[in-house]
Amino acid sequence: MADRVEPPPFENEEDEVKEEDDLFSDAKEKPSSPDTMSPESVNGTDDNPFGGDDKDEDDLFKGGSSEIKLESDDDEATDVNNSESAQSEEPAAAAASPKEITPEISVSEVITAKTKIAAPSLKSDDLSEDNDEKEQYDLDIKITENLKIGDGMSAYMVFKIVSKTTNPAFRTPENAVLRRFSDFLGLYSKLAEKHVPLGIIVPPAPEKSVIGMTKVKMSKEDTGSIDFIERRKAALERYLIRTAAHPVLAADRDFIEFLEKDGDLPKATNTSALSGAGVMRLFHKVGESFEKITLKVDESDEINTTMDNTVSSAMWFEEKHQQIEALDHQLKKLHSSLETLAAHRRELSGSTAVFAKSAAMLGNVEEHTALSRALSQLAETEEKIEIVHKDQAEVDFYTMSELMKDYVALMGAVKDVFHERIKTYKQWKDAETTLGKKRENKAKLEMQGKADKLSQARTEITEWEHKVEKGQEDFEKISKTIRKEVVRFEKLRVSDFKTNVIKYLEVLMENQEKLIKYWETFLPEAKAIA
Repeated sequence: MADRVEPPPFENEEDEVKEEDDLFSDAKEKPSSPDTMSPESVNGTDDNPFGGDDKDEDDLFKGGSSEIKLESDDDEATDVNNSESAQSEEPAAAAASPKEITPEISVSEVITAKTKIAAPSLKSDDLSEDNDEKEQYDLDIKITENLKIGDGMSAYMVFKIVSKTTNPAFRTPENAVLRRFSDFLGLYSKLAEKHVPLGIIVPPAPEKSVIGMTKVKMSKEDTGSIDFIERRKAALERYLIRTAAHPVLAADRDFIEFLEKDGDLPKATNTSALSGAGVMRLFHKVGESFEKITLKVDESDEINTTMDNTVSSAMWFEEKHQQIEALDHQLKKLHSSLETLAAHRRELSGSTAVFAKSAAMLGNVEEHTALSRALSQLAETEEKIEIVHKDQAEVDFYTMSELMKDYVALMGAVKDVFHERIKTYKQWKDAETTLGKKRENKAKLEMQGKADKLSQARTEITEWEHKVEKGQEDFEKISKTIRKEVVRFEKLRVSDFKTNVIKYLEVLMENQEKLIKYWETFLPEAKAIA
């Protein structure tokens, strides 16, 4: 009789650990030579991610001309050096931007403002190291319009989703559907319910905002409500693209139905923030938080008593959990700082506009001709600078702040799969405990000579032995899946961060060059004052 059954070692444990020792500091990426940064990339029309190796960074800050490139003369050599690793990867699944499909829709109000930032273009198959992944297909998703239907508090927003794919699982290669925000929440709920218990990281949907949506319902042309809608549209598009980038989630029947089913989807439940279900969901989350703390302690105690090779796996998860907690903390701090930076940049833009107006008024009343002309020129220069500060504030928010916000939510999704692993571990150990009690009961029956009850006792022991085997199998399976998911997540994260940081630096440098050009143009006017 075994009082305690420990988790067996994982298959190819040493190989997996060697491959994943440097998850948070190293990721292979395909090099490419991006073209000159265009203004459209700030407005969300440029979906091509920036690639390239470390040599690209050597030329990042060289030159002072208005043309800014990240090209490198060594790109061809880099392509040759990386050709061997590229041959082992499956074909890229990045979809080309299709022509938008615009179905005729009769609604009370249509808002067609352009999304200010491109959603992430992620290639999951490029980053996969396994040959047993499902076949990848091109899938391009865009939210082209947001439509307001109804008036007052009964009004709601729908978003037109245009998708184009080569996946034969879709009925047609091109689809255009209308979806409410609650439909997005319902999709996430379905995917999380099916895949998170298996150890798959499911990207979370954007959070519901009661205050923001109330402003949209009660106002028509308010600038704040338009900004809120644009932010939500961009966040929803990024959510769909991140989901489509996962080979398992992209093949899910619910996800395919979401993108191609005509008409309304079945109404999602438990998505309303101000409802009994919403309150119960809040209490459920609080209960899960306490459960996570308790289960963490249980596994930490177990680490000290398991076999050496299983300790290695348990320590890997413990170390990775600590790294995720630290990364989550720093991402939240960085997100807060970037939001503050964007707010201050907007204030600077407003103050610059006030200064330009004051300088223009002063120039109008100034009697000295040269000084009056210089003040008027200064006002025009400050007006141009105001636009630069405003554009930079938008880039601060949409390119960097929203990226950090997305990854704060994604870190929560990573924590969820770690929690599922611990729940599976606890179920396995509970089954072992019950099996031990059943065996003790059988031994007592044998000693007491109760042969009539021995048959039932043996049946129960056999049943619980199968449950223990199933629990061990589930634990090993979810552990293996999570390790693969973490590898994939880290590589996508590095690629995503690199792309956005390069975009941010390019726009920042372009705006700085504009400022220099404006002041150089004004300098002769200032010197001409006599």
